[in-house]
Amino acid sequence: MPRQTPRSAKRLSPAKPRSKAHKIALVLGGGGLKGFAHIGVFKALKELGIEPTVVAGTSIGALIAAAYSRGMDISEMTDRARALKRRDLFRLNRMGMLLERQHSPAIYLEDPLRSVVKSVATDKRFDQLKRTLLVNTVDITRGSQIVWGLPGLRDVSVADAVYASCALPGFYPPGLVGGRLCVDGGVLDNLPVSIAGRGMDAVIAVDTGSSDLEPENDIATAGFASIYVRAATTMMHALQLAPFANWTRPPMILIRPKVNHIGWFSFSHTEELLEAGYTAAMEACKHYEECITWGIGVFPRRAMQIRVNRDKCIGCTLCAALAPDVMAMDAHQKAYPLTPVVEWSPADGDFVHHCPTLAIEATRLDMATGREGKTTVDPTSEPTTKTG
Repeated sequence: MPRQTPRSAKRLSPAKPRSKAHKIALVLGGGGLKGFAHIGVFKALKELGIEPTVVAGTSIGALIAAAYSRGMDISEMTDRARALKRRDLFRLNRMGMLLERQHSPAIYLEDPLRSVVKSVATDKRFDQLKRTLLVNTVDITRGSQIVWGLPGLRDVSVADAVYASCALPGFYPPGLVGGRLCVDGGVLDNLPVSIAGRGMDAVIAVDTGSSDLEPENDIATAGFASIYVRAATTMMHALQLAPFANWTRPPMILIRPKVNHIGWFSFSHTEELLEAGYTAAMEACKHYEECITWGIGVFPRRAMQIRVNRDKCIGCTLCAALAPDVMAMDAHQKAYPLTPVVEWSPADGDFVHHCPTLAIEATRLDMATGREGKTTVDPTSEPTTKTG
């Protein structure tokens, strides 16, 4: 899979400010019920007066994007999220697994998920919507990405497309959309920013599904579903790095709510997820005008200091291979940063996570006070910091 080479501390010349109304694409990623954080993002954007021109989504991101596109109030979205129960989504396909065994298309029945989708989305076609909606799926027959709502792909039911986008392979049966058998778009692209951002002045992307890979020490005994989701999260995380690696225009605000400790299918954290989305969006969108003015790159940007613990470094060279513009090996075969202080967006620094001995430390610098906030796990997400 492609790896990102993080950008070093380099200032780019800002673009000229635009006097016209900004065309904004809002892209909502998948991540199971973690996607309830998207509702908090909508609440924040409304308070900030930011109205997206295009809304795109994958999986639960597609479901919430469809609700917005049909005109559902944020308060109603919130109430529906709070009311959702496990039995509303998950009903084991016992008969199929008993009779068809390995030929059964999924472990859960289609009807509960489809009923939820129909109650939230609309049976209208994409070309009948007043707002532009893009729903990301994968044609499982061809193994190709299909984004419903793009030109030439608008004469299908929104509800059919949203169901397919939510149909995590193995968990739910694929959905038929416009004669194509489709599944969750996160199989190829959990956050379709490149597609949604065409012709836009800026992109606001919300990642709830794969922003940080914190250690899960009990994964071996967690069961099939947890192991599958962990593998899917890891793949989504790696695939997502590619579009960010050399992102230039349109400028992007990347929002990563602090939801990594919450499971994909946890029904007991709804309030926390709603608040996490709202808080992260309000914080990230402080940089909205800066993003528009500079006109290039991923925001928010923060100064980070890189250090290597030489006692822990085993000289495996992985960091230098993944981030050759940032890391190198010295004469003693120990890793060191080419530039100790770099300017990173939330999309940068993935190589820190891949160090097998956790020898690399990235520290956020508070430019106002000169003090540091330490993060030792993965600075691709919003770091939880301690100042001192």
